[in-house]
Amino acid sequence: MPEILLHYIWEHCLWAGFPQQTTDGLPVEILSVGQHNGDAGPDYSHARIRIGDREWVGNVEIHVHASDWYRHRHYQDPAYDSVILHVVRDADKPVYNSRGELVPQCALCYPSDQDYLTSLLADARRMDSPSMRIGCAQQLLEDPQLLTQGWRSLLLRKRLECKQASIQRLLRITQGSWEHAFYISLARNFGFHTNSLPFEELAIATPLSAIRKHRDSLFQVTAILLGQSGLPIQDENMAREYEFLRTKFSLTPIDVGLWKMGRIRPQNSPERRIRQFAYLLHSSEFLFSRILELPDIRSLAALFAQEGMSRASIDILLINTVLPYRFAYNPQNLPAIMQMMEQIAPENNSIVRQWRMLGQTVRNAADSQALLHLYQNYCQHHECINCEVGYQIFFADHTPRL
Repeated sequence: MPEILLHYIWEHCLWAGFPQQTTDGLPVEILSVGQHNGDAGPDYSHARIRIGDREWVGNVEIHVHASDWYRHRHYQDPAYDSVILHVVRDADKPVYNSRGELVPQCALCYPSDQDYLTSLLADARRMDSPSMRIGCAQQLLEDPQLLTQGWRSLLLRKRLECKQASIQRLLRITQGSWEHAFYISLARNFGFHTNSLPFEELAIATPLSAIRKHRDSLFQVTAILLGQSGLPIQDENMAREYEFLRTKFSLTPIDVGLWKMGRIRPQNSPERRIRQFAYLLHSSEFLFSRILELPDIRSLAALFAQEGMSRASIDILLINTVLPYRFAYNPQNLPAIMQMMEQIAPENNSIVRQWRMLGQTVRNAADSQALLHLYQNYCQHHECINCEVGYQIFFADHTPRL
């Protein structure tokens, strides 16, 4: 069996209806398969799995044979220490991470009919073509206007509402502190997808109160954050300062193995991004209050401007953190938030490029956010019947002929 087929079965939930369990007999409930990772590291991130009576959030790695874990040398790579479930077809041996811990393993149960699996393999290989991930690709190529502006506007609103719900969950964790919640969310987005999880862990492990007590000193703020990241500190004076601050605030650094280093451009290296985050915290106190006060996109972008921060990086922070928080704080401002989205350049990622290939205009961040939401919440889950485009196609195909 090719590994791509096992990925297809996992991602499209074809295991549903089959009881799953770990190799040592604990029941496994797959709450979310996670997001496919196209970079180095485990195959799926942000998966939610209940094993026995305990729920886990983390990474999933998929192999045909469990022994492939050793063939790929994952047992030597700290990036795989965050794997919460090893999904295999053949559990031919137990696997351990770089810390010597046994990794929970599941021999996935799924339909076994050979003809069915052969047809799935053809589908899986077609899915390697980006445009084929969108079920109505051919129809959109023939008539791009099937995806209307009204549907895009509704999709943008739905995306903001999803982010609002995530912010509300974080507010419950931070006892209603908007400043603290914003600090954690901003840190996560400073990871720029590749390192979003370790950046979020860094903010959770480093209380905002500790940062504020030393905010006037960029040296100390940088020392706290670099030390808490678990990354090596090359400057001896800064390393000594971190040890002092770590003792003072009873801090514990995060696992350095969470950081992804492979295939990362120098400007996106974890240390560089941490230093930029430190500079922002040093230069602007009460960031959440500031982003509510500033009147327009130009002044909001200026708040994040510093050496080494490209406008594209600033735009990502505005799109994913600043504007969602402004909306969550006052949903009545939705029209103004949507207008601000229209003043920001669109994201340029593989999903947005797929939509462009299908003849869709992507003029600004309002467009790209709407199309991202459409792909991630409808196309990927085959929710065509609940999509305006799918409904139009279905209705056109089933109109009674006279």
